[in-house]
Amino acid sequence: MNRGTRAKLKEITEKLSEILEQDTDEQIMVFTDDKVLMELCGQMNLLLLDRQKIKADFRKQEIASKKMLSNISHDIKTPLTVILGYLEIMRLRDCEDVTLQKVEAKAKQVMELIDQFFTLAKLEAGDKKIEMVKINISELCRETVLGYYDILIQKDYAVDIIIPEQQIFAQGDMESINRILNNLLSNAIRYGSDGKYIGLFVREDFDFVYIDVVDKGKGIEKQFAASVFERLYTMEDSRNRSIQGNGLGLTIARNLARQMGGDLLLQSEPGVRTVFTVKLRRYPII
Repeated sequence: MNRGTRAKLKEITEKLSEILEQDTDEQIMVFTDDKVLMELCGQMNLLLLDRQKIKADFRKQEIASKKMLSNISHDIKTPLTVILGYLEIMRLRDCEDVTLQKVEAKAKQVMELIDQFFTLAKLEAGDKKIEMVKINISELCRETVLGYYDILIQKDYAVDIIIPEQQIFAQGDMESINRILNNLLSNAIRYGSDGKYIGLFVREDFDFVYIDVVDKGKGIEKQFAASVFERLYTMEDSRNRSIQGNGLGLTIARNLARQMGGDLLLQSEPGVRTVFTVKLRRYPII
């Protein structure tokens, strides 16, 4: 093999590696009079075209599946709402029927799970509207944590709240941020109960606003840190019915944060400190 052919093969190899690593839809273009190299490039480009088609088909199927899940969740939710209505009427007629009370409680749990599936399906299918507005994060955090005051006092939690005196504003959707904060605070109370501590800290830099929700419970081992954001993932403690979750709350919370141009981050040192950080875009100062 002569030096020129070797150089062209190296050029083809490097270009192919670049296309695969960057996941682009480019093709290999090499200027040569060597018919064998030309044929090789042609065959590689056919493979790349097949790869592009497979990727496009997969995306279409994924979007269709997400829309189908969203529709199914909605179709199940409607009759269950009617069932809950009838159960409530029956309970009001016979408020001492313990069995009826238990059935209604279980139906409400199913309704909550379906509602979370529906929300996640809409988010992943791009059907949920995210209205980006100017939000006073300082005020929102104060109001949200105040809603947990009674339960924190009852459970004898130590509470740290550090929110700067100056107003801090972020770009986001009010309903979405509310949902994220309530999920993180309720999780901190549920899973961090061993530490009897809740912290909520607000800070900012030039581009972003950060809300840290902290507990000092059992925490999350490093190898499980990424998994807590996966659908239906629950920690070992979820086997305990008193603190059982459904494994969708954090998935929805991170998805909402990312749809607003931010993120939901986790740092945990088991038994010492666990921090979930909501990262939001700072509202520009004009």
